[in-house]
Amino acid sequence: MSIQNILFVGLGNMGAPMAANLLKKGYALQVSDLNPDAVSALTKQGALYAADLTQAAAQADAVITMLPAGKHVKSVYLGENGLFGRLKPDTLVIDCSTIAADDARELAAEAQAHRLRFLEAPVSGGISGAAAGTLSFMIGGSGADFQTAKPLLESMGKNIFHAGGSGAGQTAKICNNMLLSILMTGTAEALALGIKNGLDPKVLSGIMAASSGGNWVLDRYNPYPGVIPESPASKGYRNGFMSALMLKDLDLALDNARTVGLAAPMGENARALYLNMKARGLLDSDFSAVMKLYTDIVK
Repeated sequence: MSIQNILFVGLGNMGAPMAANLLKKGYALQVSDLNPDAVSALTKQGALYAADLTQAAAQADAVITMLPAGKHVKSVYLGENGLFGRLKPDTLVIDCSTIAADDARELAAEAQAHRLRFLEAPVSGGISGAAAGTLSFMIGGSGADFQTAKPLLESMGKNIFHAGGSGAGQTAKICNNMLLSILMTGTAEALALGIKNGLDPKVLSGIMAASSGGNWVLDRYNPYPGVIPESPASKGYRNGFMSALMLKDLDLALDNARTVGLAAPMGENARALYLNMKARGLLDSDFSAVMKLYTDIVK
């Protein structure tokens, strides 16, 4: 199956750089988003504005969506004038949003009923990874569709994993993000303890990163301002992965844990901290702003 014409829906912090990387690889791209500035930025790079999604869908060899939540994804594909009813048979549909595994399975079944090829492909790697084209993709769906989609995904990412059938990609993603939230909250707490005792956060971070406490957060996404100059923490906790999205992903993970009968106390503790952030009006900040809960350390 040759894929040349792509419809990309959702040009947020992650979707926009992903779409830009597809343009760099020579794909013909039509784009759609509620934010006209995001659309304008992509059209200046060579994309076409999909003013009429129905018409754009009819021309597409593949559709990629990157949207905030399951309700948005289902609205695009299954709602009034939903794309599943507008796409050509055998069109490849790739949803990169993070949604419930049950929602992904529902979408896969509906796609099959419309003779479409559907993959869930949630991502990890953050905005910097989206811009650099080094994202990790966690794919749920058939092996044949995975092979068809792989060149497309390799235009946007570095690590492409086929997790299994429908729902497997989303399950892998929520497991990853639950662990990430635990690492972030634990790292912030450990830094806070050291700072309370007079340690320099940069020195302490270096010690822990080179020792048994080393983790991705310390190396790449330190929550204390100034330790990593390019991190969101050093930029006012902006332009990163919003705490609201981390809370959403924790809700998905813990709902799943309850469904399968697994106790997840560390995930529950992380969620409690992000609920605290919600109460303080911090959900628009990057998820590393959990450091702000230690209010006498970070103002």
